[in-house]
Amino acid sequence: MKVAIKDTSGADQGDLEPKFTPVDDDKGAQAVHEAVVAYNAAQRAGNASTKTVAEVAGTGAKPWRQKGTGRARVGYKRNPIWRGGGVAHGPKPRVYIKKLNKKVRDLALRKAFTERVKDGHVVILDGLSLEKPATAQLAKSLNALGIDAKKPAKAQYKSAVLVTGEADSNIALSARNIERVRSTTSDSLTTYEILWPDVLVFTKDSYEKFEQRLNP
Repeated sequence: MKVAIKDTSGADQGDLEPKFTPVDDDKGAQAVHEAVVAYNAAQRAGNASTKTVAEVAGTGAKPWRQKGTGRARVGYKRNPIWRGGGVAHGPKPRVYIKKLNKKVRDLALRKAFTERVKDGHVVILDGLSLEKPATAQLAKSLNALGIDAKKPAKAQYKSAVLVTGEADSNIALSARNIERVRSTTSDSLTTYEILWPDVLVFTKDSYEKFEQRLNP
C-alpha cells in the first residue's frame, strides 16, 4: 500500500509508505458498522416533547361531584381523555448516543482507513496554506486533484474531506462554501468521515498526526 503525494497544482511529488498496521480483510467489518451507527445516532437531536398530566395547565377541581349525577366519576380535566389534557406515554427528549468500546472504535478507524488506502482514495497534499479565507483559491487546488469543487467538465471525485493538522479557520471557512467538501482535523477525523467522501485529502502534518492515532 502506498499513499500519493501531490502539490496544489496536482503534480505528483512521490509516494509515501504507510507506517500504521493495516487490518486484515476478514477483520473489523462489524466494528466499522457499529462506529457508523453510533455516529449517526449521535447526530439525532431528540427534541420531541409532550406534556404529561402533571405538566399541562388547568384547574385541579373536579368537573362535577363524585356521586349522584349518573355520569362516570372523574377527578380532573387534565386527564388524557379530555381535550386539552395531558398526553399519555408521549415522547420526551432523550439522548440517542450509543457508547462504543475504545478498542472497537480504534479498530473501526484503522479498518476504514486501511480500505481507503488500498483503494487509492487517500491523497497527501504538499504545502496547503491560505493567508485568508479564499474559496476560489482552495477550489482551484482541489480541482487540480480531480475533485469536483467548482463543477469542472470532468472530475474524478465528487466529494472530499480535507484534513488539517490543527484547526485552520481560513481553510474551514473556504471549504464550507464548496458543495460536498468538508474540513476537519486529524484529531477529530471519525470512521464515518473516512468512509463518506470519494477521496480523503491530508496535509503532510495532519497525515503524520493521524498515523500516530492509528498506532498509539
